[in-house]
Amino acid sequence: MLLAFDGAPVDGSAYTDVVDLAHRSPAWLDGLVSAWSTYGLALFAVLMVVGWWRARHVGSREAVLALTAPVTVVVAYAVNDALKLVVREDRPCQSLRVATLEACPAPGDWSFPSNHAAAAAAAAVALLFVSRRLGAPAAVAAVAMAASRVWVGAHYPHDVVAGLAVGALVALLLTAAVRGRTDALVRRLSASRLRPLLVDP
Repeated sequence: MLLAFDGAPVDGSAYTDVVDLAHRSPAWLDGLVSAWSTYGLALFAVLMVVGWWRARHVGSREAVLALTAPVTVVVAYAVNDALKLVVREDRPCQSLRVATLEACPAPGDWSFPSNHAAAAAAAAVALLFVSRRLGAPAAVAAVAMAASRVWVGAHYPHDVVAGLAVGALVALLLTAAVRGRTDALVRRLSASRLRPLLVDP
């Protein structure tokens, strides 16, 4: 059986600096960051729905690209979760035994890379291909999500950086693949019961 990886030597000191800062910060700020860390991914879902709604008024090709966004997030999450099982890095709150804003997950809930960061980055990059106006704030929100995961004590900095990279890479690869087959996908979906997803009735 593989031993769990200890990520503390990588940037454990930076992690503890952030956690200490969180403890010294006003309660309202900690509450705001904690709420964002817990519920912030819902914003990306809203942005993807808005992107799809706008795209279907533009054209079928744009709608297909917009529909790719949530699929991209699911794939990025799956890839990231698989990496967790390979690396098996203990959570920093377990290795360093520090008090954190978020309850420390049970052993076996691996830390590297961050699923939240991966999902947020995948959504942001996918949205950039749908609409710059939606993708730009989504990219800022993705970075904020990654930072919040360190702030609440759930991840090391390198966990969230890796999560952002995984999510962005998956989104780039999957979106590029879909863009190369957009016309074929439009034809297939237009001939199915999913046609209303592509065009405004």
